[in-house]
Amino acid sequence: MSSIDYSEAAERNRVAGQPISHVSIEAGHFYMDDLVNGIDRIKAQFHRVAPLVEAHRQAARAEFGPGARVSTCFLIDDYFRHDTSPAEILRKLLDAADECGVRIDYLAREAGCAEVPVFIDGESIGDPIRLAEMMAARIVPEPEDQQSTGRRPATAESGWLCNGRRSSEYDAAQAMRVAPYRPPVEFAARNHSIFLDVQLWNRWTESVGGEQIERTRWSCPFLASIWQLLRLGMIRHEGAVVAAPVPEIDVRRPSEDPRPGAESPTMEWPTDWWKMPAVVQLNPAAAPFAAYRTLSVLPHSYLGIEHAVRVILDHLQLDSEVYDKLAERGAAERIPVSVPARVTHRVNHVFIGDA
Repeated sequence: MSSIDYSEAAERNRVAGQPISHVSIEAGHFYMDDLVNGIDRIKAQFHRVAPLVEAHRQAARAEFGPGARVSTCFLIDDYFRHDTSPAEILRKLLDAADECGVRIDYLAREAGCAEVPVFIDGESIGDPIRLAEMMAARIVPEPEDQQSTGRRPATAESGWLCNGRRSSEYDAAQAMRVAPYRPPVEFAARNHSIFLDVQLWNRWTESVGGEQIERTRWSCPFLASIWQLLRLGMIRHEGAVVAAPVPEIDVRRPSEDPRPGAESPTMEWPTDWWKMPAVVQLNPAAAPFAAYRTLSVLPHSYLGIEHAVRVILDHLQLDSEVYDKLAERGAAERIPVSVPARVTHRVNHVFIGDA
């Protein structure tokens, strides 16, 4: 009996494969305020992004051959501000992208990097996958320094992660003793330190119906690191692919107020961001969403966030079986450059001036 139970459990948790492209290109990014306030800035950025996307598409063909699989994606900033209409925002965004010659294959929600709704036949069912919480449990902070006073709480408690030793860790334990200041130190420094301390989340409690409930707000860099991992095909939940793209046709619904004289009803997006899947496939003929390598074309104001993303990615303990399956596929496809085990070696950026 035990052998049967074991085999069934192993079957349930077996790591699923995932369709994979050679390169996933993120075609820019806007804060929700940019998407709400006007169209000129959106078009200006897309005009800058369009030739860069095409140049890197051609570069992928030169590297991987004429059949190179390249997909594009766009992340909607709906986590920190979701009091907007998806129909209005997406109509403006996608029309501007189309006018500027930027094809977006996949549309993703930043809130979907925190919690992934489970969609079957176009409908959200059951409880969402608490993705950010799941990935927070995989964080491995730098080892405790023997000279540390222990004043600073651990990452799991504080929500802060750094790439070195904080200056506060040099503080003397005696309250009456004034120790000389010593600056923070980056562990992997080359001659000089570039020290970074990243906030991953903040927590608070509030009273709901007389009961104290703990709330968590995940930081932009932490959600962005999960976004990169989704694009790299590196996340599974109980062996299954997380945030598999849902076709647009399964997400949009006939308008309740069709246009007069129209032959068919207008297909509208949901009225609430939370009613949308984490990732929507806009282009039915698109190459797969996940890829061996990612490229993000972003305004230079995101450079600090992406630096934080790289620190976070270097401190996440990822599923080795997922990587092994991906590396085997890369070897079978004779990828010119092997698939690095360190995910930051598969993440690339192009920074452009703000529009």
